[in-house]
Amino acid sequence: MDRLILSPQSLSSPSLLRRQLNLEQTHQLHARFIKTQFHGGNLSPEAKFNFLISSYTSNQFPHLAFHLYLHLRRTDSDTRLDNFIVPSLLKACAQASCRTLGKELHGFAIKSGFGECVFVCNALMNMYERCGSLISARLVFDKIPHRDAVSWSTMLRCYVRSKLYGEAFRLVREMHIVGVKLSDVAMISMIDVFGELSDMKSGKAMHGYIIRNVSDKEMEVPMRTALIDMYGKCECLASAQRLFDGLSRKSVVSWTAMIASCIHCHEIEEGAKNFKRMREEEVFPNEITFLGLISECGFVGALDLGKWLHAHLLRNGFEMSLALATALINMYGKCRQVRHARALFDGVDEKDVKVWSALISAYAQVSCIDQAFDLFFEMLSNKVKPNKVTMVSLLSLCAEAGALDYGKWTHAYIHRHGLEVDIILKTALIDMYAKCGDLKIARSLFDEDAQRDISMWNAMIAGFSMHGRGKEALELFSEMESHGVEPNDITFISLFHACSHSGMVAEGKKHFSRMVHCYGVVPKLEHYGCLVDLLGRAGYLTEAHTIIQNMPMKPNTVIWGALLAACKLHKNLALGEVAARNLLELDPQNCGYSVLRSNIYASAKRWTDVTSIREKMNNLGMKKEPGLSWIEVNGSVHHFKSGDKKCTKTRKVYEMVGEMCMKLKEAGYEPDTSVVLLNVEEEEKESALNYHSEKLAMAFGLISTAPGTPIRIVKNLRICNDCHTATKLLSKIYGRTIIVRDRNRFHHFSEGYCSCLGYW
Repeated sequence: MDRLILSPQSLSSPSLLRRQLNLEQTHQLHARFIKTQFHGGNLSPEAKFNFLISSYTSNQFPHLAFHLYLHLRRTDSDTRLDNFIVPSLLKACAQASCRTLGKELHGFAIKSGFGECVFVCNALMNMYERCGSLISARLVFDKIPHRDAVSWSTMLRCYVRSKLYGEAFRLVREMHIVGVKLSDVAMISMIDVFGELSDMKSGKAMHGYIIRNVSDKEMEVPMRTALIDMYGKCECLASAQRLFDGLSRKSVVSWTAMIASCIHCHEIEEGAKNFKRMREEEVFPNEITFLGLISECGFVGALDLGKWLHAHLLRNGFEMSLALATALINMYGKCRQVRHARALFDGVDEKDVKVWSALISAYAQVSCIDQAFDLFFEMLSNKVKPNKVTMVSLLSLCAEAGALDYGKWTHAYIHRHGLEVDIILKTALIDMYAKCGDLKIARSLFDEDAQRDISMWNAMIAGFSMHGRGKEALELFSEMESHGVEPNDITFISLFHACSHSGMVAEGKKHFSRMVHCYGVVPKLEHYGCLVDLLGRAGYLTEAHTIIQNMPMKPNTVIWGALLAACKLHKNLALGEVAARNLLELDPQNCGYSVLRSNIYASAKRWTDVTSIREKMNNLGMKKEPGLSWIEVNGSVHHFKSGDKKCTKTRKVYEMVGEMCMKLKEAGYEPDTSVVLLNVEEEEKESALNYHSEKLAMAFGLISTAPGTPIRIVKNLRICNDCHTATKLLSKIYGRTIIVRDRNRFHHFSEGYCSCLGYW
């Protein structure tokens, strides 16, 4: 047990306020204050209460701070809540995400006449943002009559923590206009922004600003550490290493930033070596170190290192705090190791909303929608209220699975329980509805919100893109520009996809040029991949190849893959072989590219070459990704695999497929057996076509839903030509709207037509 080494005189000395006590020492001090009824000495009762509240909060026990607050409110004491005690209590509210008590304190501050005290307002802003109410934080900021540097820095940090980087940039511009100089805290917040955005150009500019305005002596370890972290996230490990080597005093935080940078840049061995060096230099990792490193392991999928860190925690007797358990569950989830995540979760006794949300997110990573929602209902039965992170995870899962009914239920829950729909949650809702095929609701949600950041604009543009609504995407982009919102690299990726899926080659090329010359966005590999895809789909294969040859960086598998897919589409065997050779050099183990190459040969009836490729794939143990489709009916998601005979309604589904085939033949349909890339008889090819996964899902939808009900199907691969033609006819035969989301885009089939107009 730690002893409190303080004389009786020092217990009431102002020097006590500078001491940092652990939990046991705080308990001892609390007991002594109770004996004296908080009187005596040079410290006022208010100062003593404030010290205890702050100490309990700094030791991560905010509920003990709340007990002191309740004691003050219930007893007839001369001690009154003042503009020093209230900010300390607000900090405890922020830590515990206790918005109700925070609002009560806000009301008390206003009634007591210090609601405009800048010290109180700064604490209120932090509390509201931590409790998920950024709008309230901004309202407090706007009403402060005399803001200090901390007010601006706090509001900036609120935006950065909420990942509203556009708002953060606007606030910095506002600071510049009113002549407020960036504080150290504000500069660190902006460094964090550029790191999160991987914006090396702006990050370097910020570094230059710091060098010009802050002397080496004044540039303390936190700022240098933030720069190390920023360069690591921008994958410039050399710059991070130089800054780290230049530190005269390396703290555990500095070591953590350097090791995390190595992991982020996929230099896993170097990261492990630095961890050992840190131990050798007798700098011992703390909980924050492990939280940062485990988080990075999840981000890059470094499962082995994540397991090693987990084992190190257990071997060295670290207490498995809620924060560590949550970080490990998140890491295992992102590495798709749900069993490990579940085992950790089950071992946690006192589960908070963050732990529940972490496991829900882990199930979302592997598209286990039923398990995720079962866990959500279990969480509710345990009286744990979901937060914004929980709901965003559920909405993202619904979007990925195309589960509109689940998504609508989640939206209704948010509305029913009065959860604040901020920009992040609204963006998740728009994304979910767009990816589930209901563009109308997505657009209405977008239109009803006046406060839109770049992420929300991007989500709506991407929605139009995946539905092949190129014209609407370009119109929305123009509207965004007219609102003064500056596009980023993600905006242009969605825009190029929209042009590609609508055959708008000239518009796509024009916006590529505008991206570079008007907005100064340096094209990344993803942008060149979009341009190659745009040209390739439209048949400009030679121009697409020229783009690849003249790129300023080495083309990756995405670039060559886009060209190979275009060569298959337009049956250009010679250029297809060029693309295939490059892909083989870059990623010889990737099955998909070998299948594409095999398909090109099969289309040209070069069966010997097809056999050769398939034999090589078998020898290397490579397997073609099976065609999978799923459909949501009555709140359950049903999965189908091509040729599947294991579903619960196999007989009825196959009978329905037979009926579909008969009606198709009566309508004059002829199967397109060219898409069956096997050297077998035509009858076998027709049989194989009949049982493609999307046709099985469609048959299930027809027998399981009422006439006239839209059928929504999600497919993991690109829909084949035969299924595309058949589905157009089936939509007319059965009078159904059939919505299919394949790997590339949405297809809305109705009355014998498809919305894609042949661009897919």
